[in-house]
Amino acid sequence: MMQHPDFYLCLIIDFIQPLFMKKAALQVLFITIFIVLQTLFADGQIKMLSGKAISTTVLDQFVKSQMDSLKMPGISLAVIVNGQIVYHNASGMANIDSGKKVDDSTLFEAASLSKSAFAFLVMRLADQGIINLDKPLYQYLPNPEIDYDDRYKLITARMVLSHTSGFPNWRADNKGAQLTIQFTPGSKYSYSGEGYEYLANVVAHVTHTNLKDLETLYTQEVSNPLGLKHFYFTWNGFLQQHKATGYYGTNPQGIWRPVIFRSASSLQTEAMDYARFLIAVMDDKVLKKTSTNEMLKEQIIIPNGTPDTHEAFALGFYMEPTPYGTRYSHNGSNGDFTSGFVFYRLQKFGYVFFTNCDKGGEFNKKLKAFLTEGK
Repeated sequence: MMQHPDFYLCLIIDFIQPLFMKKAALQVLFITIFIVLQTLFADGQIKMLSGKAISTTVLDQFVKSQMDSLKMPGISLAVIVNGQIVYHNASGMANIDSGKKVDDSTLFEAASLSKSAFAFLVMRLADQGIINLDKPLYQYLPNPEIDYDDRYKLITARMVLSHTSGFPNWRADNKGAQLTIQFTPGSKYSYSGEGYEYLANVVAHVTHTNLKDLETLYTQEVSNPLGLKHFYFTWNGFLQQHKATGYYGTNPQGIWRPVIFRSASSLQTEAMDYARFLIAVMDDKVLKKTSTNEMLKEQIIIPNGTPDTHEAFALGFYMEPTPYGTRYSHNGSNGDFTSGFVFYRLQKFGYVFFTNCDKGGEFNKKLKAFLTEGK
């Protein structure tokens, strides 16, 4: 990977500093070399999975053209190559009416990217023996809303994290908004936010906290060890100042201020921090290597004919084979905020983006093709 110009500048300083102190004329040479280096390395190269390289300027132009054509107000995007963040784009409008621009501090709703981040916490607790992935959850915390169906006593953390719990995505989809079990838990795949919410309640119970304060546990066990500065599941003063406004098309929506930890949907962050999280997953940071392997191991095949286009699910992550190796991913949509990430563990390559509108799904398809093949 091409080094930043400051790296070469430091080498030059170390070499000529003794002379520089004696010969003022070398100051001119020093300035000249600095200008040349800045010119040569200002437009860095990003090596894609296909082996092709593109300049950051070309990627900037691609992002800008997509934002214009899709009418996306703002974006936060980070690209990872060889386990390092090599590109960051925070641009566009955080609020169209006020003219507030997106900057490095602007935060977005991660939507279902929350699930992957929550899965990491569960694996961290499993490492410490606080929760067992295969122990029925009712043995930790009974759920009176579903105890009329004995099948719920089969549900484990592993089933929840792999979307095989049998719960619907949301109970609101059911007649009367009653929580139901749609099939024998563990027998097949069906995406479920309800399962993740139940597991969050279990985590709060076994760690002697509650859904209002579970943020503190997450910060202690995940955010602080990984150096994640702005990784919030509940509302706070920083979000009040820095959260973007979400849009359906050009219509602004109300600001969601989650007061409890919603493991399926309430994470609010930006691309640099989430990229650091993905790098930690690829590098086996904080978790035991065996736990990372378990988290990223295929748990269930997603059958053809389902609305989901992915091939399999691990624990908190989609996965599918590609010519470049296993691709892990997740997408998110809270309607007025959409997001997505992709990474290849062995190649230590990936990207993550957040946008404050409903066009992230279309953008993700084009970005994935562009960063993989340059198309």
